[in-house]
Amino acid sequence: MALSHDELAGVVDLFGALALTELSRACAELAFKRGEEAVDATDAVAEAVAAYRLVAFERAGDRDETGTGAGGGTDDHDAGEGWEGAYAPVAPDELGDGTLLAAGPAAFPTLPAGAADLPHILAVEPRDPDPAALGEVVEERLRAEAARALAAGEAERVAQLLDASYEVEAWAPVDLGDVRERLDAVVGDANGTSSGSRSG
Repeated sequence: MALSHDELAGVVDLFGALALTELSRACAELAFKRGEEAVDATDAVAEAVAAYRLVAFERAGDRDETGTGAGGGTDDHDAGEGWEGAYAPVAPDELGDGTLLAAGPAAFPTLPAGAADLPHILAVEPRDPDPAALGEVVEERLRAEAARALAAGEAERVAQLLDASYEVEAWAPVDLGDVRERLDAVVGDANGTSSGSRSG
């Protein structure tokens, strides 16, 4: 059983944030309840992160303890403690078991059938990630991805990031106007005209 990106975001949003291992277990539990075969959710999660439907991040304390952004356990991800302060982005191809995931700016979180029982099944308390810190994580990642896509001349990815920049600004108090100008110039050149500003 494979969940859509928005369903993955819905499961994560039910808790506030989940580690990759916890989200994988949630997917397996949903498959069991439906009498379907569980599939590894890692690839779908990575695709959702790349599409900005999920935010992959780590807390500063997790990096300090493990020395890596992809490692770490989930024992200290309880509600109410350690969620303030700076987070660091984790790239889609660097996800690890302890990578934390939250619903992203491009998501329309949708609860799949049977998901309402997951908090009881997983025995995971709700978490409260800092919205401002999540916004900074997404801004940092988008700026880095934009720089790589522009340098590599990846027109399709540039167009995707241009669209994502509007979603991010509507979702978090960040200003991506400077990077959007560079992305827009490339998209405009590819179309033979400037793509202009998008409202909403």
